[in-house]
Amino acid sequence: MKNKISVFGCNLLHLNKIGDRNGHITAINNEIEIPFGVKRIFYLYDIPGGESRGAHAHKECHQFLVAASGSFEVLLDDGITKRQVLLNRPDLGLHIPPGIWASEVNFSSGSICLVLASHLYSEDDYLRSYDEYLKYIL
Repeated sequence: MKNKISVFGCNLLHLNKIGDRNGHITAINNEIEIPFGVKRIFYLYDIPGGESRGAHAHKECHQFLVAASGSFEVLLDDGITKRQVLLNRPDLGLHIPPGIWASEVNFSSGSICLVLASHLYSEDDYLRSYDEYLKYIL
């Protein structure tokens, strides 16, 4: 794979928020609010404050990250440029296309990271070594 994607192709998307003083709801529909169909949903929680997760890239899988509760930052890297994005609202999500190295860092205590993925889990889709990642994209 040649470097076809950049960290600036990782888009922050504002999600519809419906509600009033009694609470809110945000719905995410396949290929409407996000640019892919969801095949897998998982969430990260009970992460001690200040800890990090991720530090990998995908060959084919798109991911959409939402801070369902609390906050965290996402470090994005395309092998050339790095970008840092703060997620701290449940009506804001980050689309990470395949080919981007991503790490979730600086979790606030009690935060929940909701992840919607375009593919079912496959270890073959992961690039877990940064050196392997650079060889793959450059």
